[in-house]
Amino acid sequence: MVKSNLKPWQKVLHEIIYEADTPAGKYFDVALLIFILASVASVMIESVKGLPDQFYSVLRTIEWVITILFTIEYILRIICLQNPRHYILSFYGIIDFISTIPLYLSLVLSGSSALVTVRALRLLRVFRILKITRYIGEARRLRSALQHSKPKILIFLFAVLIVSIITGTLMYLIEGDNSGFTSIPRGIYWAIVTLTTVGFGDIAPTTPLGQFIASILMILGYGIIAVPTGIVSAEYAKHELADVPSNTQSCAHCGHHQHQDNAKFCLNCGSALNAPES
Repeated sequence: MVKSNLKPWQKVLHEIIYEADTPAGKYFDVALLIFILASVASVMIESVKGLPDQFYSVLRTIEWVITILFTIEYILRIICLQNPRHYILSFYGIIDFISTIPLYLSLVLSGSSALVTVRALRLLRVFRILKITRYIGEARRLRSALQHSKPKILIFLFAVLIVSIITGTLMYLIEGDNSGFTSIPRGIYWAIVTLTTVGFGDIAPTTPLGQFIASILMILGYGIIAVPTGIVSAEYAKHELADVPSNTQSCAHCGHHQHQDNAKFCLNCGSALNAPES
């Protein structure tokens, strides 16, 4: 068992910020969701041209308030952990950092030559929408299903790529330059567009044999669309059946979560967990 060196106020803060089994934790998560959505909405509205200047000023003020709040949240997440490095280098830690710094960078990168850069940096605030997945329980199950489906999906995509290369090459030989198939890569592009049922229409076969191959590829495309969905759905159902009751307890030492109900110690490092309130 790893002994925790956190002070009582740090444990309370960790319980509120990283867990949702308590009323305070639930309120904290709901408040974060509201601020994230408000921030993303302000970025979207700010990109609309032709609005009154006063409106843009209000949006900038709102964004500064939200940025400061998220800066405080980021700092609190660090100070209530025994080993902050795990959070700082984690996926969500990096997203939290990237989504917070653009507004501060806009203060440093000033001048007419940097206006375009500043505008691009401010658009990074949209990354805050990724923070939402932290507070959606089903997102973890979906992510697990996608991870377990990855080998099957990769093999499926490899098979689709082979079909596209073969079909694209055949269409290049059959149709030629007159129909727009000026090269094999151009033919592969047409095959991918047709196989995915997108059908831009910028290239089309004109010979009877080419149209016959295109018809087969179109019909094949309808079946191909359903394959990845079926793979992920099967894995999702499998994980749902094998799901072990768990809570939102998060280890203050290593950041590991998804512990089983009534767990007293971290599954990853053995540190004592904060007991959830009933």
